Amino acid sequence: MNIQQARFNMIEQQIRPWNVLDQDVLDLLVVVKREQFVPAACKNLAFADTEIPLAGGEAMLTPKLEARLLQEVQLKKHETVLEIGAGSGYMAALLAHKGRHVTTVEILPELKAMAQANLANAGVTNVTVELGNGAQGWTNGAPFDVIVISGALEVLPEAFLKQVKVGGRIAAILGMAPVMSASIITRVSETAYDTVKVFETNVKYLSSATTPSRFRF
Repeated sequence: MNIQQARFNMIEQQIRPWNVLDQDVLDLLVVVKREQFVPAACKNLAFADTEIPLAGGEAMLTPKLEARLLQEVQLKKHETVLEIGAGSGYMAALLAHKGRHVTTVEILPELKAMAQANLANAGVTNVTVELGNGAQGWTNGAPFDVIVISGALEVLPEAFLKQVKVGGRIAAILGMAPVMSASIITRVSETAYDTVKVFETNVKYLSSATTPSRFRF
């Protein structure tokens, strides 16, 4: 496989047509090598428009979905990020290149180890990989400027709303399969939030996601 050509095709044929037009994001997809973050058995799928299976029944999101979420949160260099669901570490690497520091939380020990190894191999030093269940938020390091939830939730637990700064954004995929909405929730004041639905999709629910604390928009 010609890796550079495959990467170019991924960007031009999958990602750009999906309204990812931010040149910084497109350039970053060249800098962060996706093939370094996929399991060895799936190297030939690194640039395919498909979810790539990971340990424990988990999966990497499709490239276009990752890129679109990255674009929509409009991460800035000075900002801190919380990611829920480290997976292979790829989304954390993208976020780390755009932000100041990323805390990514992974519930499965084997994926935590994979993410840490992949990030280290890629030379990414501003990511902390935590082991735990982040489906109800993560208090260590809160509040954050940006929260990215790399898995679906039926509704957004209220804990996340308290863990984002005023002016901060939460990227979350919410709803019931097969129609879920990727939403950007911006905290506009101490008590008010603005929600924009940016696209519809259908992805796997976050591991151990429960919704005892329901907050509807």
